[in-house]
Amino acid sequence: MTRQFDDLLLGSIELFCLAAELESFTAAATQAGVTPAAVSRSISRLEERMGVRLFVRTTRHIRLTESGKLYFEQCRDALSQLVDAERQLTGEQLVPAGKLRISMATPYGHYRVLPLLPRFRELYPLVEVQVHLDNRNIDFAEEGFDLAVRGRAPADSGMTARKLEDAELVVVGTPAYLKRHGTPKKLEDLEQHQCIQFELPSSGRNIPWLFIDDGKQIEMPTAGGYSCAGDILAGATLVNNGAGLFQTYRFVVEQQLRDGSLREVLQKFGGSSRPFTLLYPHRRHLPLRVRTLVEFLIAELAA
Repeated sequence: MTRQFDDLLLGSIELFCLAAELESFTAAATQAGVTPAAVSRSISRLEERMGVRLFVRTTRHIRLTESGKLYFEQCRDALSQLVDAERQLTGEQLVPAGKLRISMATPYGHYRVLPLLPRFRELYPLVEVQVHLDNRNIDFAEEGFDLAVRGRAPADSGMTARKLEDAELVVVGTPAYLKRHGTPKKLEDLEQHQCIQFELPSSGRNIPWLFIDDGKQIEMPTAGGYSCAGDILAGATLVNNGAGLFQTYRFVVEQQLRDGSLREVLQKFGGSSRPFTLLYPHRRHLPLRVRTLVEFLIAELAA
């Protein structure tokens, strides 16, 4: 086998990955114990070798080019595989370790995933979990995420999608609101109610409410004086304070339904759900810490 990489080149790749993760030559130099000039020379060495620019440099910031993003993703996986190979040979492969970044849709993160993480870290205390709650789509390579949980699988064929669960939807209101405005019995009755809206981040349009009518799932547009964007839990706060009716996930309001502070309506049209999916980039080698969390969440939630 012809040698492709010398020690200097391998060190340059490590410094490149560090600079890409930290978005700073200076921060990478500090963490690696070298000078910023050494980091800059290493990056230049890689760029000259491949004939492409890896970073766009300004006086204050650096950011990866499109070629740099692709190279970073491949190099990060390769370095992670080398680390796992060493752990396997030294008997450490059974101990997941390292930093793991996961992005989650706000309601699912708060109510379904975050409550499980303390038990995960009891089992695997060497894994550091960094959580980011947001409803927008993320760029895995540019933002350095390992996993994401979203309400729908993207069309991107570069993603592995593993379904976690179908989350049931319910329409709820406070007893006081229902006493003032009446309890809807038919879907058409919603036209007489304040139906709290949630704006879909990807389109800017209000999400239609879902119902089962005559055995078929239907989408029904609704209207009201309140519209929420960015965080669906804003709608939950409004409905808890008597602003109107709201369709949300049962797991968001199950405590209030148990204690009677909210009541479910239109049950005979219930049963609709929306899926939640675990996403990560296609990789031939998935780091052990990531693979362990994936299997943990599937075991806990898909059941």
